Amino acid sequence: MEPLDPVDREAFTNPTLQRLWFFVYLLPIFGMVPALWQLSRRGSDRQTRQVSRLALLIGLMWLLGYGLLNGAASVSEAQSLPHGLLLFLNSLWGSAYFLVNLGLMVRLWRGRSLKLPLLQPLMKYLP
Repeated sequence: MEPLDPVDREAFTNPTLQRLWFFVYLLPIFGMVPALWQLSRRGSDRQTRQVSRLALLIGLMWLLGYGLLNGAASVSEAQSLPHGLLLFLNSLWGSAYFLVNLGLMVRLWRGRSLKLPLLQPLMKYLP
């Protein structure tokens, strides 16, 4: 009797299901958790690791920028011009994060490459 495997391996090897997982990884904010989980697994293929790294890198960059802009806005005076500007930049940063993820989902849907030239050098530092 063979041991029960808690994770169905077909979900990661079937191309249709694998593509669906790529969409999950590219979900803004929530996709970072499954992408991080996928990177922690050792049995994943190169393309899966690449999409997971990209989703995680974009998410971490958004989180860092959001925290810095929000922290700077909270330090500045509430009625000053820099405070309003920082809050405006924070909203633009969040909108850009969602639009980049949406654009990557459209590229994935059309079957195009998900490589972003400015982020490729940074992706090699993730596991």
